[in-house]
Amino acid sequence: MRKNHHSPSVWHIWALSLACALLSTFAHAQSARVDSLYEKLTYRSPLGDTLRYRLLKPKNYQPDQKYPLVLFLHGAGERGNDNTKQLVHGAYLFTEPANLDPYPCFVLAPQCPTGLDWANMDWRKGNNTQAQLPARSFTITLELIDELAKAYRIDPKRFYITGLSMGGYGTWDAITRYPKKFAAAVPICGGGDPAKAALAKKVPIWNFHGAKDVVVPVARSREMIKALEAAGAKPKYTEYPEENHASWVPAYKEPGLLPWLFAQKR
Repeated sequence: MRKNHHSPSVWHIWALSLACALLSTFAHAQSARVDSLYEKLTYRSPLGDTLRYRLLKPKNYQPDQKYPLVLFLHGAGERGNDNTKQLVHGAYLFTEPANLDPYPCFVLAPQCPTGLDWANMDWRKGNNTQAQLPARSFTITLELIDELAKAYRIDPKRFYITGLSMGGYGTWDAITRYPKKFAAAVPICGGGDPAKAALAKKVPIWNFHGAKDVVVPVARSREMIKALEAAGAKPKYTEYPEENHASWVPAYKEPGLLPWLFAQKR
């Protein structure tokens, strides 16, 4: 019997290859757009510290108008000094064509140096006890924000924070240390110190985590949400039943996320 060279399995492989090629092209275009819109900059603190960062400015920025600022904290795998890797996950959300016009804002994406963290917490070993002092990398970031507020029209009542994985820990740590500074927070697949959660009870929070996360156990988010609710807070919590660690992918695709975030004000 003559073989059919156009068998379903062949067509399936062809279709899969085409789909992969299209996805690769899309990802490349997305990466190029993100890289072009986030300006590459460096901040040097009065004490001599260096913090590399990327800054997205509002589309059609008007100096006589105030704009919100979103602080984006990347994960552990994006640490370094190339001032690029921190844009790999999540930062694209604010450059999507559908978001640029309705949500003009500054987005600050600092890059944590190798070997440092956004929070002084040994989260890799499951230790969620908050240290007495904040991480130096984060305090330098706060210094940078103060400098940006002098250079641009940033609304101090609309300062938001979001982070994933190590950045999720940094987000929880930040809002429990500086609850009056943030108008809203979006921690993703991170965790914090439940004993400190009540300090952030007045901060609007939307927390995300994957139920099958093998890097940061989902229990870390559940503990924080439970502690907040026990303190009288009403945080939003979305848990993806089939998602592993990369819960930021569906989280940043949530259609209601940006409308919720930018509606918050201190």
